[in-house]
Amino acid sequence: MDEPKIYLAPMAGVTDAAMREVCVSCGAQMTFTEMVSAKGIAYQNVRTHELLELSDAEEKAGVQLFGRDPQILADTAEKICDLLENRLFIIDVNMGCPAPKIVNNGEGSALMREPALAGRIISAVKKAVNVPVSVKFRAGFTERDKNAAAFARVMEDAGADAITVHGRTREQYYSGKADMGIIAEVKQAVKVKVIGNGDIFTPQDAANMFRETGCDAVMVARGAQGNPFLFTQIDELLRTGSVQTFPTVEERISMCLRQAKIAVKRKGETLAIKQMRGHAPHYIKGMAGAAQLRAQVVRVETYAQLEELLLSCLQKK
Repeated sequence: MDEPKIYLAPMAGVTDAAMREVCVSCGAQMTFTEMVSAKGIAYQNVRTHELLELSDAEEKAGVQLFGRDPQILADTAEKICDLLENRLFIIDVNMGCPAPKIVNNGEGSALMREPALAGRIISAVKKAVNVPVSVKFRAGFTERDKNAAAFARVMEDAGADAITVHGRTREQYYSGKADMGIIAEVKQAVKVKVIGNGDIFTPQDAANMFRETGCDAVMVARGAQGNPFLFTQIDELLRTGSVQTFPTVEERISMCLRQAKIAVKRKGETLAIKQMRGHAPHYIKGMAGAAQLRAQVVRVETYAQLEELLLSCLQKK
C-alpha cells in the first residue's frame, strides 16, 4: 500500500472493530481503535483491553491513547507494542477530545493549555516505542486561543511523526464549521505529515480539504457512520476527478447487516445489537420511510430482528 491518504478517525463508542472492518473493505487506508485510557491498560481493565482488538482486515492500524501522565502513557504504549507486535502501525495520542469527563481530568483537549506537558508526553511515548507516534488535537481550546500552529511545533520538536488537526476548538465541540485556515497554518508550521480532520461528509469535502489546507491526508469521522462507501468515493474522486460510485439501498442494507454480523461474532449478540441500534439509523438515513424504520430499529434486540426489519423495507420499494 502507498502512503495512506484517507484515514478513519478514532471515535469513542463508534469505531469498534466491526465498523473499522467494513470501512477498510470500502477503502479506508488507515484505521484507529476507539480512544483507549492509558490508565485503563496500566490497571488491567478488561473493557479497555477489549478496545485493543484489531480486525484481520486492518493492515495499517493505530491505537489512540489518552492520559496526562508521561510515564504512564509511555509504559502503556510500550505494553501495547509488545501485545500487538507487527499488527500495530502507529501510536496516536489524543489531545483533542472535548468531552467534559476527559477535559476535567486535564486530558484530551485540556492539554492544549499545557503545551510543555504535552511535549513531555510525546517525547516519553516516542522514546518508549519502535513505531511512529502521532498526536491529534484541535484548533485550540477556545476561539480566543487558537494555538494549533504553535502547539504543532511543540509536538514536532518533541518527536511526533505526524499531526492530525481537527479544525474546531474545544469550545465548539462539533458545532459550527471546521476552520480550514487553521489546518493550513499547521501545515505551514511543521515539516511532519499533517492530517486534516473535520466536516468531511462528501468526497468533495475531502478534495476541498486537500486543496484548501495542503494537508498530506484526510481523516473521516462522523461522515463514515452508516456510510463506509464514502472512502470508495473519496479515492475515486482523487484518482479520476469524478465520482461514479453511489451505493444502492440494497448495498447500504447489506453493509449494515455485514457490520452487525461481524460485531455479533466479536462481542456476542446482546452487546453487538445494542450498539448497532446506534449505527443502523445512519445506514437508513434518507431512505423511504426512514423515520418510522428508525423508531423500530432502535428497539431491536437480536440480529434476526434487525435483519427482518431492514430486509422488509426492500420489499416496500
